[in-house]
Amino acid sequence: MHLQRLSQRGLERNPALVRQAEQRAQSIENRIADRITAFAGSMPFVYIHIAWFGCWIGFGVEKYPYGLLTMIVSLEAIFLSTFVMVSQNRADAKRQAIADQQWKTVKAEDRQNEELLELSRQILDLTKAIHADSIPRPAA
Repeated sequence: MHLQRLSQRGLERNPALVRQAEQRAQSIENRIADRITAFAGSMPFVYIHIAWFGCWIGFGVEKYPYGLLTMIVSLEAIFLSTFVMVSQNRADAKRQAIADQQWKTVKAEDRQNEELLELSRQILDLTKAIHADSIPRPAA
């Protein structure tokens, strides 16, 4: 869906990233982790927590030092840190896909450069041969 929005706006994506995203989207765990990570890294997530903590404390759900709230927030932090690591792994996979594609491009360009150098050498040799044949030779 995100890829469709990019193409509708006329923005092109790196083909290696498109392939990587398609492979990643095949796993339901990856799709769930991506959605959770995207939501947890958003301002609505922050606003919900501000409201939740404010209501918890304001309505006196429990008394200070808020042991249950602390436990809930601690568990949430454990899970969110795991999702952050999943997100970092996803980012690493993207970087690796781009690096692999760039390496293939570098190797292809290197081959092209070698071919161009060989053609240039051949042209130089032919030019020298033509030049040598076109110089008048002294009569013997």
